[in-house]
Amino acid sequence: MLSLRNVYKTYKNSEEEIHVLKNINLEIEQGSFVAIMGPSGSGKSTLLGVAAGLDSIDSGEIFLDGENLTQKTEDELSEIRANKIGFIFQNFQLIPNLTALENVALPLIISKKIPEKEILEKAKFLLSKVGLGDRIYHFPKQLSGGEEQRVAIARAFA
Repeated sequence: MLSLRNVYKTYKNSEEEIHVLKNINLEIEQGSFVAIMGPSGSGKSTLLGVAAGLDSIDSGEIFLDGENLTQKTEDELSEIRANKIGFIFQNFQLIPNLTALENVALPLIISKKIPEKEILEKAKFLLSKVGLGDRIYHFPKQLSGGEEQRVAIARAFA
């Protein structure tokens, strides 16, 4: 399902190069559960970002369901992310002027994969599944950190 082969990622600033990922080789089979653990600054978020096609790599290859992500255009990567990848950011990336319901519905609206009348139904269902059925019209600033995280989880499921 997900394969990283000889992946390298370096960040450069005016003073130095920071080698974050060095010769990463990883195979994750469909249905597997994997935990990425390590100290702060060890490259966990960078690894997840490149694996999801959110960030580029210096060298190596990344395959998702047999497709080489490193050879895809940004539009193709966006399509793959919309259809195959759910991502929950560390700070959740909720849109502050949208309600919980609208934040969860947004990827469904963008994907245009389901009829418009079903979008809000699905978003309400997903929010109820994460225990927020009674908070759907609240804005992120009206939610606790844990509630914001559950909105982000519902959006990832969407």
